[in-house]
Amino acid sequence: MRTPLFRYALFILVLSASAFAQRAGGGKPSVGSLGANANTNFPPTAPVPTLSTVFVSGKVVLDDGTELTEPAMIQTLCRGRRHSETYSDVHGNFSFRFGDPTQGAVAAISDASSSDVTLRAGMQSALDLQDCQVQAELAGFSSQAVELNNRLGQLNNIDVGRVPLHRLAHVEGTSISVTSALAPAPAKKAFEKGLEQAKKSKWDDAQRSFERAVQIYPRYATAWYQLGRLQLRKNDVASAKQSFEQSVVADAKYVNPYDGLAQLAMQARDWKNVVEITSKLVSLNPVNFPDAYYENAAANYNLKNFDDAEKSALQGVRVDEAHQIPRLQYLLAMIFVQKQNYQAASEHMQLFLNQAKQPDDIDLGKKGLAEIQKSSASTQPPAVAK
Repeated sequence: MRTPLFRYALFILVLSASAFAQRAGGGKPSVGSLGANANTNFPPTAPVPTLSTVFVSGKVVLDDGTELTEPAMIQTLCRGRRHSETYSDVHGNFSFRFGDPTQGAVAAISDASSSDVTLRAGMQSALDLQDCQVQAELAGFSSQAVELNNRLGQLNNIDVGRVPLHRLAHVEGTSISVTSALAPAPAKKAFEKGLEQAKKSKWDDAQRSFERAVQIYPRYATAWYQLGRLQLRKNDVASAKQSFEQSVVADAKYVNPYDGLAQLAMQARDWKNVVEITSKLVSLNPVNFPDAYYENAAANYNLKNFDDAEKSALQGVRVDEAHQIPRLQYLLAMIFVQKQNYQAASEHMQLFLNQAKQPDDIDLGKKGLAEIQKSSASTQPPAVAK
């Protein structure tokens, strides 16, 4: 029995998963995240430090000696709260102003709430860095956290040194392409120039640089991927799709272009293609892409494959340990409504409400929970008069 609740399903199911800059857990920088507002200067150009300002710098490295060819997301963890600060450059160097609630575009995609920012600002003012760490995020790798306590130097500068990344066992797909290390020097120069231009929001110049890189070296998977992102930014969907596909051809184990292709398929509501692409993505990397599980579940939901949708959504919840994708819970609620399991539907809708931060999401969850309760009541047998 279809209930009025399904008019709210459209909000979640046709919404493409996070914009590229908001991809959870993958540690993949987007064109937007490397924009002019991101604090990726080395060293940072900033005002003279005060007691409430601490600058943190360091370098991300791979423990097996492999060259780092992709920017990594830099995060801080303070008293159990995680905050995304900035991205490294392609060589691993990073620098950011710790405790700044306006820390570039990355701050906007942080999983920290406003109360987290208040907490961090309070800690900053007292220079209380106890229980604070820095780590890196990159798909296919785990990061060794580096303690900030007792590292404060002159002028409130902290050099954390090396932040090691360890390759995850039994994970084939990563955000580092083997083709990058093989690129000739002119292609690498054009690629890095494109990233620098993108940081300054010089989108047309950046696109020409990436085009130059793949012209010199057609198997440059990361350059094809970044080119596709710029083309998508201009709503040139056909060219973006072609660039992502070229990236896959160049390196089938480089996971980032699958993410881009899944986004395009979601936007086109090409549900069968979404299932195919996301299934390939999570088979290559089952741990860093909870959004891919959401997309797979949403596509199967629309194809009325409710058992497969439930399986994918539940796996996504397990992978999404930081609860960055509350819509997984909303989707599970919708799946259980279809199965007329209203108790489970109510539980997952309540979890969605608990995790949601945006006012529209909270309103959606409240209306959904009310509809589920109404549907549940209507299916109960009438009470027997005594």
